[in-house]
Amino acid sequence: MDASALYLKIQSQLDHQLPFVVYRKSGEKKINSFLQNDNHLYDVNAYDTSGFVFAPFDSEDKAILIPTDKSSYYSAVILSERKVQNQNQSSSIHNNHKAKKSHIKLVEDGIGAIANDSFKKVVLSRKEEMTFPSKDYLKVFQQLIDNYPNAFVYCWYHPAVGTWLGATPETLVTIKEDQFFTMALAGTQPYVDSLEVYWGAKEIEEQAMVTDFVLNELSSKVSSIEKSSTYTYQAGTLLHLRTDIKGFLKNKKSSVQDIIKVLHPTPAVCGLPKKPAKSFILKNELYDRKYYTGFLGELYINHKGKTESNLYVNLRCMEMSSGKAIIYVGGGITKDSISEKEWEETVRKTETMKKVLH
Repeated sequence: MDASALYLKIQSQLDHQLPFVVYRKSGEKKINSFLQNDNHLYDVNAYDTSGFVFAPFDSEDKAILIPTDKSSYYSAVILSERKVQNQNQSSSIHNNHKAKKSHIKLVEDGIGAIANDSFKKVVLSRKEEMTFPSKDYLKVFQQLIDNYPNAFVYCWYHPAVGTWLGATPETLVTIKEDQFFTMALAGTQPYVDSLEVYWGAKEIEEQAMVTDFVLNELSSKVSSIEKSSTYTYQAGTLLHLRTDIKGFLKNKKSSVQDIIKVLHPTPAVCGLPKKPAKSFILKNELYDRKYYTGFLGELYINHKGKTESNLYVNLRCMEMSSGKAIIYVGGGITKDSISEKEWEETVRKTETMKKVLH
């Protein structure tokens, strides 16, 4: 099937208010889609069913599945690459004193909690609403594809939940038979014209915390584990510090649910130690993250005769609702954080999404 025919099928799905997901994996020239045959809301219980999972930040809340046995699968090769030009955006956020004041206070409260030894790191976020009267969500999806070749790009819809789009640079976990791959991603700075950049102590420490957590927590669940050296990774207009982690599960029947329980939410979206950091977030952010910093992706999908699960952390995402685009952004807070700079980092991250909406 060619891409234009597939987009027509997906648009028909949207017009008939039937659930679907369409996505493109990092570095690939192919889009994949699952179009659900009914409008039922299927919950994930034991992470033992094949389909596309969409899970919230708070693991106490239910994840949603578009099951393979209730859906039609289609794929198509992408031919075009139309990069969106960076535009001078008179974004209201730069002048939004109330939002800035609120986020700076939240960050300073987080830094204070770290000083009181409540935790070592916490990831604090906010949301920003933009007017977006168009319902041409597939066009936004195409813009994301063209601009973020190294991200997992998706458009997900369920009539009982809504529409979400994103371009995330972060893998939660990939499992192929008994092999697994994950990553530790932390630290952010704008990409200018080179990957040869300076990273400060705050970013290096934050990234090391994430790496150590993943290695320590996973080691008891797997038969072997190893990590790469840390390197600078480009995701669209931003740079991050990244360490790749891989190894083998104890057996092919090792539960994906066990791995998810260890990793989600990762220190890159929650903090360390996880429990007090998450408690601080739920108490102090004063809004519901919903699926932002949750995870999404393929669960037990057959690829060329082998079963794979490819799950991604839901970063750089937005929710489309009643003529608005709600953009979710955050950043990791450590003892060395400076609240003004943390605010500026969230502004840079909103631009990642805004440039595809203009």
